[in-house]
Amino acid sequence: MANQVFEAVRTVLAIRAYQDRPVPDEVITRIVEAGRLSASSLNLQPWHFVVVRDREGLRALGRLVSTGPYTAQAAFAIVAAYERSSPYGVSDVSRAIQTMILTAWAEGVGSNWTGFGGLEEVREHVGLDPRYEVLAVVPFGYPAGRVGLGRKNRRPIGEVVSAERAGTPFGE
Repeated sequence: MANQVFEAVRTVLAIRAYQDRPVPDEVITRIVEAGRLSASSLNLQPWHFVVVRDREGLRALGRLVSTGPYTAQAAFAIVAAYERSSPYGVSDVSRAIQTMILTAWAEGVGSNWTGFGGLEEVREHVGLDPRYEVLAVVPFGYPAGRVGLGRKNRRPIGEVVSAERAGTPFGE
């Protein structure tokens, strides 16, 4: 039996161009639910996610996040924020973002992480309370072009994984 989670991890790619096609509400709900269900240190769940579907709102996010102007063409975006007071916020929200990206990919929906903190204007734009820090904006949509599933340029496993102690080859 194939491992669907590993297959999503193996094949997921950053998508920066989207079809002009809506993503069904039930798929969006499943993606957000995956983020909500992600593991959280001490189960504090110090996150808040804002789903933006409005075209003008998406264009504004595309202007506000320098690394994600293509957000303007996405079907929707998720603004992912964490409670500033949480020592685990960045870690927990990062895990939630990756879970949402993988869930979307398994549904045929592409995405890409844009921004990394310092997104105060985004926080204000979506009306989040100042106790939150926006970590990222993640645009989602059906890929505009054909994607080569699983074609990744990664270093060999022996260069990045050791067994027991650094320098001891893994798998040999």
